[in-house]
Amino acid sequence: MTAMVEDGNSNPAANQTQDSEKWIQMYRQMARIRSFEKKVNDLYLNAIMPGLAHLCIGQEAVAVGVCEALTTEDYITSTHRGHGHCLAKGASVDRMFAELLGKTSGYCRGKGGSMHIADPDSGNLGANAIVGGSAGIATGAAFSAKQMGTGQVAVCFFGEGALGQGLFYEVMNMAQLWNLPVIYICENNQYNEYTHFTEATAGKILDRPRAFGIYTEEIDGQDVRVVYETVQRLVERARQGGGPAFLMCHTYRYHGHHVGDIDRAYYRSKEEEQDWVSNRDPLRIMGNWLIDQGIADQQLLEQIDVEAKEEIKAGAEFAIDAPYPDQSEVDDHVYAA
Repeated sequence: MTAMVEDGNSNPAANQTQDSEKWIQMYRQMARIRSFEKKVNDLYLNAIMPGLAHLCIGQEAVAVGVCEALTTEDYITSTHRGHGHCLAKGASVDRMFAELLGKTSGYCRGKGGSMHIADPDSGNLGANAIVGGSAGIATGAAFSAKQMGTGQVAVCFFGEGALGQGLFYEVMNMAQLWNLPVIYICENNQYNEYTHFTEATAGKILDRPRAFGIYTEEIDGQDVRVVYETVQRLVERARQGGGPAFLMCHTYRYHGHHVGDIDRAYYRSKEEEQDWVSNRDPLRIMGNWLIDQGIADQQLLEQIDVEAKEEIKAGAEFAIDAPYPDQSEVDDHVYAA
């Protein structure tokens, strides 16, 4: 007979408290990301931020649900719409804003901007302005982890538009052949810039990774609990040698393709936008569930939202007051010697 070993976390009350704290933390992270993105839009509209940015408002549940299932040592690669990924993986709002404003306090000393933020200390190997450009980086990181036996998992975030890039098929082929611990997270926000994905993507999306034998799943990307629980399982599968996986998360960007894309009526209807905002908002879905379960009340949720806004305000002020890089370092940190 096998001896039973008592689990040190077998106290039901303690487990329930831990779960409650975990769910509240996910709501808090989504609130931080949304507040951050709203501030980015405000900075752009007031001509304080140089260049453009691509907001992820509406897609917060994917970033948070995925990154909460990872450890600090696990890797992510991001996209041009990557602020949420960076924050969910552990980036600080003040250094994020500093990078967006081109200041020396930014993660890349102000030289990366909105679409090239990286933070190796938190496992963030970098956002990428090239559509699908980070697929090779994530797959390479997974190859490295397997070769060194570190047990790390790599996650590649990308939009459905990236499936038009040949690189994806090359790396998925290698990942399956070499049984790499990489998870491809497709954030299907319905639009390849200004074109609905059904007009640009032939066949069924999941048939593509399945052609390589890659394990696939498809979920509601607006429910952070579903995202978290699914990715947690896929991460454990990868750590145990189960190989790559492809997860399609159905989501939606509430704003335009970029901050300057304000009038979107020519490619999607106001009714469609309102339906997603009113009925499929990730913060409202999670907030209502927390209240229904007795984990939180409206007062707590409002307090979290206020705290998030205060943190974001302070972070933006820090970045606005931070210095720009000196002209003498224009070539520093750009090229490897």
